[in-house]
Amino acid sequence: MSFLDPVEDKVSAKYPFGTDDFLQQVVGSIILISPFIFTEEVWRIAENMSGLNTGIALLFTFLLGHGVLYTAKQSRDWDKERQTLGITWRYISLLTVAFGTVLFMITISAARETFSASPYQTLKTISIISIFSVIGAAVTDSLI
Repeated sequence: MSFLDPVEDKVSAKYPFGTDDFLQQVVGSIILISPFIFTEEVWRIAENMSGLNTGIALLFTFLLGHGVLYTAKQSRDWDKERQTLGITWRYISLLTVAFGTVLFMITISAARETFSASPYQTLKTISIISIFSVIGAAVTDSLI
């Protein structure tokens, strides 16, 4: 469908995704991840993770986000929300928030420097914390 198709406009109007939804995701994410970013145990776990563990954690984040948005909330329909390249704007936003807030909080707090973490260890830490981030963002988006 094109951007000017009236059918698409009716569908996206029925399932809107706006700034308020995005901000709800950000708040939910930050509330849930803040304790984990500053916990030494999370950074130590990440230090000992393998590449496979990191990949599984990242995959789990993607699947968990989809599950909370579209499986747990039965009234939301993936096919009827506005999409780009077959992926809904809500899901794109959710993953952007899930990973973006973790990276942002690590950066502004200098947690990487505090825990003397390499870039690879930081990526592994992000993969762990993003699981909690996506839960906070998706639940907040679904409840409010």
